[in-house]
Amino acid sequence: MSRQIFVNLPVKDLNKAIGFFTQLGFTFNAQFTDETATCMIVSDDIFVMLLTEAKFKTFTPKSISDATKSTEVLLALTCENRTEVDEIVRKAFAAGGTTYNEPKDHGFMYAHGFQDLDGHIWEVFYMEPEAIK
Repeated sequence: MSRQIFVNLPVKDLNKAIGFFTQLGFTFNAQFTDETATCMIVSDDIFVMLLTEAKFKTFTPKSISDATKSTEVLLALTCENRTEVDEIVRKAFAAGGTTYNEPKDHGFMYAHGFQDLDGHIWEVFYMEPEAIK
């Protein structure tokens, strides 16, 4: 059985988050979008639910982590090549995100990352296909 994954992330301002990720080239499923949430499409099987903090709180009895002060999760996305890694980070920075480290070149793998408007860390990387075999 193939599985899908829905990552749920709290955001302070849903419209700003949508604008940010739109500038990075992501699209959204209107069927699962209202004033409290949106479904960002990453791939056919990967989705990110951006939820207002009030909506997010309805799913958990725990407090919401402040991603600008601590790290709860690292979201890692593959890219088609090294150029795409740099391009996504550049777009994120231009859209108001921040970088938190320098690019890392491990020879077989190239990675960089950014923090979105709410401080969530997104790592983007390219791995040489031969390294996976």
